[in-house]
Amino acid sequence: MPRQADIARVAGVSQATVSVVLGGNRTGVRLSESTRLRVLEAAERLGYVPDPVAQRLAAARNNLFGVYTFTPAFPVDASDAYYPILAGVEAEAATLGKDLIMFTASSAAPDRIRRTRLADGCLFLGRHVPADAIGELLASGFPIVYIGRRTELGGRIPHVGADYVTASAEVVTRLARAGHHRIRYVREPDDAPSSGDRERGVRTAAAAAGMALKVIRTDGADLDASVVRGWLADGVTALVVEETDTGAVFQATWRALAAAGVTVPRDLSLAVLGRPPGAVEGPVISGFEVPRRALGRAAVRLLASLVEPGEGEPLAHRLLPCPAVAGETIAPVP
Repeated sequence: MPRQADIARVAGVSQATVSVVLGGNRTGVRLSESTRLRVLEAAERLGYVPDPVAQRLAAARNNLFGVYTFTPAFPVDASDAYYPILAGVEAEAATLGKDLIMFTASSAAPDRIRRTRLADGCLFLGRHVPADAIGELLASGFPIVYIGRRTELGGRIPHVGADYVTASAEVVTRLARAGHHRIRYVREPDDAPSSGDRERGVRTAAAAAGMALKVIRTDGADLDASVVRGWLADGVTALVVEETDTGAVFQATWRALAAAGVTVPRDLSLAVLGRPPGAVEGPVISGFEVPRRALGRAAVRLLASLVEPGEGEPLAHRLLPCPAVAGETIAPVP
């Protein structure tokens, strides 16, 4: 492999001059144009390739962005909720000329998360934040961006999320316009910010419309045909279901409706707060679309602005709108 000393010999200049030319002359050393071209021609003729490690040491950058998920395996199935987010991450990274490094550990242990320092900055995906480890990264000044709104650590975590509050309220408003006054909201039991945002939107819109609302927290294991029949006996005419990256509650609700012999939307209207990427058999579910690809792309742009700040402060907290999906599962009350 040719070295800078070889280029200097062929070009008839000092090795220091070669270093200045190949480094882009960041210090403004006075060089004649003929000398610069002679060095570049010698480098091209010898097939010189810069050492990426040396470049990183010189620039304190390696153009690598990390991606850290808290799932056991990196999702590659197009039906996985993370898949379109990661596709957006890859597309935007390529646009910006950045490479990606995948951190495969599903553990939130601080010593494992510290490995993200191999990159210039890191994107994180997951419903919950390992506060100690992430707080340590923030305190050190290491650039990070969470994909999904975060409230932990005093709201100091840079993030790009979806505006679930507005989108969820709009879904419930649609139900109210269709004449529904008694609804059930079925959500997962944990308290991730995305779940809290959805419930806040549902409660706000239901209160404004004078709806009778009951919130049910479940992991889906207790949902069966008898539960659905009980809702119908109570006069419930519509269900609103949370959709998360696991899809557990929505799938359990869908199975319970089928087991009870309920036809949607003839017997019961149904809306989901965030359509799953994978389609279900039957009508198109009404609700809204989570802009997953756009989230991935916007997160990469935010991370880039934190790694290499330009003019002004970057907007460290962004919420993207969720496009409505009319679907076929909201119908007027008979």
